[in-house]
Amino acid sequence: GARLWNACVASGISAADYAQHFDSVSVCFSKGLGAPIGSMILGSHAFIEEARRYRKIFGGGMRQVGILAAAAIYALDHNVDRLKEDHEKASYFAQELRTLNRVRIDEESVQTNMVFIETQGTGKTQSEVLQLLQSKGILMTPERASSVRAVMHLNVSMEEVTTAASVFKQLFR
Repeated sequence: GARLWNACVASGISAADYAQHFDSVSVCFSKGLGAPIGSMILGSHAFIEEARRYRKIFGGGMRQVGILAAAAIYALDHNVDRLKEDHEKASYFAQELRTLNRVRIDEESVQTNMVFIETQGTGKTQSEVLQLLQSKGILMTPERASSVRAVMHLNVSMEEVTTAASVFKQLFR
């Protein structure tokens, strides 16, 4: 559910059409949409009551959540359509990196805002690649044994994507 909005924008399939195949759905307003915090679960009345009970057991209750709800509403009203920009940034980044010999990208897997980069050909460990990128101001996360993941979102500008592609070209041509 954290990436449901991305899937909807990329595929043209509505959230309702995706959700009809499940008993419950969890969506996130911060990943991609830019809300500072917040998720929502949807399901039957009985499911929601049980979820509330477990939330209370584990101390998950919050007070004054109206401001958070307002941020989620703003994100839904203003940031869903702009997810396409994140997908375009990811596509651009993948295209730039596909010319490199020491890293590999499965371009078919770049359908939304994430790019998975196989780094085994660099001769460095995953950790070394991540540290090297971080020393150049590029933050990515580990993925599988020898891959790193780049995620494009609201707070990643096209200029930063271009810079990251240039850094990869300098380091891994």
